[in-house]
Amino acid sequence: MDVTASDLTRIPAGNLRVSCDEFAALWLAAEQRMATGSSDWYAGGVVVTCRWLAAATVRPATGAWHPARSPVTRRTVSAYPELIETEHLAAEKQLARRPVPTWLQHQPGWALGIVTTFNWVWRRVGAYPLDVDPRQ
Repeated sequence: MDVTASDLTRIPAGNLRVSCDEFAALWLAAEQRMATGSSDWYAGGVVVTCRWLAAATVRPATGAWHPARSPVTRRTVSAYPELIETEHLAAEKQLARRPVPTWLQHQPGWALGIVTTFNWVWRRVGAYPLDVDPRQ
């Protein structure tokens, strides 16, 4: 998905606790990583979380456009602060599950990408979610 200026202007103000520019840099970097065609589940977790936080419309190569779903519970409701907190807690619970669900074993990094993104964007804790910080 291409991140457009229109996508960025539609981000609800209360959905980010980092600047829109910082968030845009993260989202764009994650989308670019996914565009390479690699099966990077961690970057995929970052992408789906950014899309949902941004209340983005997902534009697949084929099929109908649709609102981004929440990354863990797959809700179709757009993100808002209380729901972001609930989704973040669900992501942390998913990451801590033992034994690790079989489906999650086959998607290494997925849950960590989601939690790391929520930590950085929503709670303002932890490191930048991707290896290379494009802001530097």
